[in-house]
Amino acid sequence: MPDNVQMEEPAGRMNDSVAFLGRRPEQGDAWRSFRGWETLFGLSWLVSVVFVIAGDTHALHIRAIVVALLVLCAAGYLLLGRPAIREDDDDSHRAVWYFGLILVAFVPAALLVPAACFCLFALGPQVFMLFSGRRAVAATLLLNLAPAMRFLTEPGLSLDQILLFAGSTLIAITFALVFGPWISRIIHQSADRACLIEELEASRAEVARLSAESGALAERERLAGEIHDTLAQGFTSIIMLIQAAQAQPDSARHLDLAIQTARENLAEARALVAALGPVPLDGSTLDDALRRLSVRLCEEGGVTVACTIDGESRPLPPSTEVVLLRSAQEALANVRRHAAASSVRVRVRYCPDDVTLLVEDDGTGFDPGRASGYGLRGMRARIEQQGGTLTVTSSPGLGTSLQVTI
Repeated sequence: MPDNVQMEEPAGRMNDSVAFLGRRPEQGDAWRSFRGWETLFGLSWLVSVVFVIAGDTHALHIRAIVVALLVLCAAGYLLLGRPAIREDDDDSHRAVWYFGLILVAFVPAALLVPAACFCLFALGPQVFMLFSGRRAVAATLLLNLAPAMRFLTEPGLSLDQILLFAGSTLIAITFALVFGPWISRIIHQSADRACLIEELEASRAEVARLSAESGALAERERLAGEIHDTLAQGFTSIIMLIQAAQAQPDSARHLDLAIQTARENLAEARALVAALGPVPLDGSTLDDALRRLSVRLCEEGGVTVACTIDGESRPLPPSTEVVLLRSAQEALANVRRHAAASSVRVRVRYCPDDVTLLVEDDGTGFDPGRASGYGLRGMRARIEQQGGTLTVTSSPGLGTSLQVTI
């Protein structure tokens, strides 16, 4: 797979990234865990019921009514409140119905027996789970109104008792109004971040999928170029040599060349399958490989080929040598098949910062703007991947010049 293709990251890195953003995939959202809230509701409700039953300052039938009202509160939570909180939809119809039931049941219970007020420890947080903004504030004030009315209606209250009750009630209400909205905002912000994390996970999965597809496409293009530059050109040469042999009384020379080309083509195929380097470069330099290609064209087509090296020859990166060799192969194959040229010049110029391959012929030429086929397109793609440039100069009847600079 090409080095510049980014493949899917391991699952461990994905999990680490998600954990860094505030959540591990195997853990649920903290604000969606109701075990703690339900424990608080159950405990406060149970304490209220126990204190109401154990108290002896009120008549038995009064305590029975209060216990029944508290049971109604619990039933309302199970049937309406709990589903409304799980829906995570503020100000829903179910939330309104549940709060109305709480007012009908809890307020009379708190007025009849003050011990029922322990349920406020659970009902207070629920208000901010059910409503938003001013509705939550108004609901909190309504729930705390019953204990205040019950206390203020008692006879014989001293000023100190009134001030103590007013101060403690004010602190409790302020605490609820300050921390309730704050916690509610934290929950909503956390929910938004959870959505962002899910979108990030989906985006990363999509990027990994696209990267895999891009890598597969690049690999297919690479293999297509290798097959075109090796096997397809070799088979074309074999066909042309056999056709030339059929047209000659003495076919031994052309058949020998066809056999030699077939053997080299087989070696190219084996090298391609084994993911080895190109055969013409194995154990030799780029200059030697270009000279062999020039000699082959001269032998196969009877064309005069001059191969020259300018500058100080030096080893190049394997990828650069492959691109230059494949470009020369494609250019000479086009000369053999299409140009009808009598002479060809192959020239390599080594400069300090680049290397240039030049292939010129005196053939029929063509219009580069109307050229089609895989050869030039694949050659240009290879060269651009190496950061090089391809320049094709030609016109009908005036030959062709192909220059590659990397």
